[in-house]
Amino acid sequence: MAYGPPPSPGQGQQPGSQAQPQAPWQQQGNLWQQPQQGQQQPAPGWQQPPQGGHTAQMPGHYGPVSDDDRTWSLMAYVGQFLVGAVAPAIVYFGKAGSPFVRRHAAQGLNMGIAAIAVWFVFGLLSLAVEFFIWVPLLFTAAVMFFLVYAGRAANRGEFRRVPTVVAWPILK
Repeated sequence: MAYGPPPSPGQGQQPGSQAQPQAPWQQQGNLWQQPQQGQQQPAPGWQQPPQGGHTAQMPGHYGPVSDDDRTWSLMAYVGQFLVGAVAPAIVYFGKAGSPFVRRHAAQGLNMGIAAIAVWFVFGLLSLAVEFFIWVPLLFTAAVMFFLVYAGRAANRGEFRRVPTVVAWPILK
């Protein structure tokens, strides 16, 4: 199965000599090859894919994200299932040196603070009107969904913004 015509003989080769077949990433004009001297550099927004699968590129120009940073940012979300807003607060204040982890921890902490506020306010309102007990229950279901949504992205080394209704923008 061929992907195109064979490469034409280059400079210095005789038309009758056999040229060594090249892999697609080594052929002239392919984006995967390293630029040689005199070649134009790729566009400024272009990112090369990570090598080896141990790091991932995150939009926002934070550079490669280490496995440790991905684990800490994931714990900012997963920990909320066990200890609520305490887990992202520990991650936020304990690993503030990494912008990637800080961004995920701030979003997780904003979700935790919003959940606490909704439960407090609508818990008190439900004493007067029983219908209001459904608001914190539905809000908790939405928070659980977005914890999984954002946690999966953190594990991949990405950032997915949670809607402002669920994660109030308190911390940045």
